[in-house]
Amino acid sequence: QVELVESGGGLVEPGGSLRLSCAASSGSFVIYTMAWYRQTPGNEREVVARISAGHNTYYIDAVKGRFAISRDNTKHILYLQMNDLKPEDTAVYYCHLPGLNSWGQGTQVIVSS
Repeated sequence: QVELVESGGGLVEPGGSLRLSCAASSGSFVIYTMAWYRQTPGNEREVVARISAGHNTYYIDAVKGRFAISRDNTKHILYLQMNDLKPEDTAVYYCHLPGLNSWGQGTQVIVSS
């Protein structure tokens, strides 16, 4: 099992930026597709972005052009750069390794003036 630990959430004004990080405990991270999910109260977790081992990326329409997922395979870290944040981006963001069904503990992002 791979342990995932997120960081980087916080409170930001609309139009601002945040970068989330997810540190993986194992080097086996490098062979797996990784993903960021988010969840708001009363709703199911939804995928936000994915990145394959080969760095192919996928984004939901709501974040295309604003968010960028990346990975550093030497440091075993997954990133989510979030720009032009909107109030509807407010959620708890989770790092996910689908191949092992591993989840991080989540990091809160609040977009508010």
